[in-house]
Amino acid sequence: MKIILISRPSIISFGVFLGILLSLLPSPSALGKGSYPPNLPDARVETYKTASNTQLKLWIFSPKNQQTTNGLPAIVFFFGGGWSSGSPEQFVEQCRYLAGRGMVAITADYRVKTRQDVKPFQCVADARSAIRWVRTNATKLGVDPNRIAAGGGSAGGHLAASTAFITEFDEPTEDKDISATPNALVLFNPALVLAPLDGYTFANVGTRVTEERFGTKPEKVSPAHHVKKGAPPAIIFHGKADTTVPYSTTETFAAEMKKAGNRCELIGFDGAPHGFFNRDPFFAQTLKATDTFLVSLGWLTKAEAAP
Repeated sequence: MKIILISRPSIISFGVFLGILLSLLPSPSALGKGSYPPNLPDARVETYKTASNTQLKLWIFSPKNQQTTNGLPAIVFFFGGGWSSGSPEQFVEQCRYLAGRGMVAITADYRVKTRQDVKPFQCVADARSAIRWVRTNATKLGVDPNRIAAGGGSAGGHLAASTAFITEFDEPTEDKDISATPNALVLFNPALVLAPLDGYTFANVGTRVTEERFGTKPEKVSPAHHVKKGAPPAIIFHGKADTTVPYSTTETFAAEMKKAGNRCELIGFDGAPHGFFNRDPFFAQTLKATDTFLVSLGWLTKAEAAP
């Protein structure tokens, strides 16, 4: 499939621009979690880390004719799959769209249980390594090191959020003077509350999420337990009919973020189940809201109305 990238959509409305881009992509209903390993010939591939005898890679989608000195905003996506499986292909179409809008968009691999027999705390370490690698190599990638977002869905949403809040599991050999914390978060039905939290009651939290499964006390890798003032601005998309990661847990995280004085926009979708965001019509809806969020941060230029 050949993708046409539109580098400066300044003379058409956002709705028209989004329609053009989406018309070039597969039907959202066909967008699944993807195959592994990914085969993405239109992406540049880099290895950001070697762990568990595995070269962990990033697939990088850059704007057409990008110059390496541009200093563009970037986003790194982490796939879902219960920290057990999954593929970086899950966020390929989001990457292609955002590259068309002028970002460096990246989809990342990380270790999972079925391939490397790891625990989720090690997945967190990989996610932090990926953000740190992008910031370390910002000049080579043409990226602004102060405009790097982390995104992801389900377990990948947990990892993206963890890059902003969980610092305990960083690789000891990495340069800690280079921050692994992103500057913004774009999360899709993320797992954000992994242990009981004072003042809140949740079904299954504390029973399904155990120290044995996570390789550490669940609260140590629970983003909601580490929210503090100065966190990156976040937008979260979550189905209200999600029985895998209850919508109420994300409401709790959003409340904790706002209580700490942080920006956190939660968009709920009536009747939507877990993993809804790559399905029609939610794919286009979440992509449009992501674009609007990034425009509000000053990372993307708002498309002007047609004359």
